[in-house]
Amino acid sequence: MRDLRRQALESHKTVSRKARSRVVSTASSAANSPAQSRAASRNPSRQVSDDDEGDLSDGTAWSTNSIDEILNGEDVDVPEDAWKAELNVRIEQITNLKRSSTEGRADSLIAYARILMARYAKDVVEGHVHELVPSMLRSIRQETTEREAVAALKALTVTVVTLDSDIIYDDVADQLRRSIESSESVEIQVNAIHALGVAAFFGGAGEDDILDIMTLFLAIIETDGASVNAQDEGNVVVAALEEWGLLATEIEDLENETEAAIEAFVEQLESADASVQIAAGENIALLYEKSFTIQEEDEQVADDQDPDDPEHTKDGPKMVNRYQVYRRQDKLLHTLEELANVSTRRISKKDRKTLHSSFADIRNSVEKPTRGPSYSTAIDQESGKAYGAGRMKVRINRNLEVRIDKWWKLQRLNALRRTLQGGFTYHYDQNELVSTALPFSMASKR
Repeated sequence: MRDLRRQALESHKTVSRKARSRVVSTASSAANSPAQSRAASRNPSRQVSDDDEGDLSDGTAWSTNSIDEILNGEDVDVPEDAWKAELNVRIEQITNLKRSSTEGRADSLIAYARILMARYAKDVVEGHVHELVPSMLRSIRQETTEREAVAALKALTVTVVTLDSDIIYDDVADQLRRSIESSESVEIQVNAIHALGVAAFFGGAGEDDILDIMTLFLAIIETDGASVNAQDEGNVVVAALEEWGLLATEIEDLENETEAAIEAFVEQLESADASVQIAAGENIALLYEKSFTIQEEDEQVADDQDPDDPEHTKDGPKMVNRYQVYRRQDKLLHTLEELANVSTRRISKKDRKTLHSSFADIRNSVEKPTRGPSYSTAIDQESGKAYGAGRMKVRINRNLEVRIDKWWKLQRLNALRRTLQGGFTYHYDQNELVSTALPFSMASKR
């Protein structure tokens, strides 16, 4: 039986996102050895993580160490001229191939990415983009070492989010696809999947391109990685699930994509890997959420909601179900209920806790798709209404918070945190590309 199929309970080419978001905004005011054989380079017990300090810390420059402290949440004031000077040095080291070694390029790519995560540096980077991107792509293509290629992929991903370019996707897409389909390193494949998803979403891909990439990712999910010669590699499947979910938030009507996708995601609920299960479950919740849209002004729809139900929102928009997501919903709800209450000792205590909290939310959204993540049915004694969605919040500053009350918001938040790590809140405040992806609400006073 395949590893990822063991029962967990037993063990239009259209207008780009950037152009559309600006219309809306105006209207509404990174291993040291070379990549070797697949067996040698793949470590099934190690989860690839964008938070891995071992791959992303650099001990050669005080300013970069200070940047690391910022990303770790420490209150460190790095002078602008200091980190910009360090960034320019790293750019020179990345682009000047004749004067750099393989290890030196990897170190510089890592340090470059750390600075871009912690500080918004578009004004520095855009003047070097025509040298930087080809140099990063060369490191990715050659795979001289796995460490350098992974560092280049991470650096490229954060560069995309920094530049806010409508054309960078076209420059990087072909190489990223080749790395996904042909690399013998799991870590390179995982980071290439994340880079391609981010490049498509933030780098100028049209809807046809996005749908094509979603098809690539779905094939990886359906075959447990076999479609890219990564059979039963959980990290590859997780990455494909996560980036499929990100790109799906960009497609207004997912009806044509839903039938094949929901079958693949439901099948992955049987994975032995909790990360695979959760990523699949979140995509299921997203599909249910997107099957509902706001009632049109001239649309007549029967109102079957009980006005005395404490969850009833009198002044909220009426949501209408447009199509069936899954024919065997009762069976799906049963599976989600089991995952929300899984107690087997074959799953670690940490994974059980994560499964419980995640699948309680996912089950709620499959039952009632207008509920978002962290929806609470508890009753507010003052209003007599359910607390509802919006309990998951990201504080940007004293007066600003992002409420994650929809699954599409959670997908985008997770993608941005994978890319920017601890620098997310800083970018949200400074980088319009980031703040446009997630609408904010003023902090309520209690």
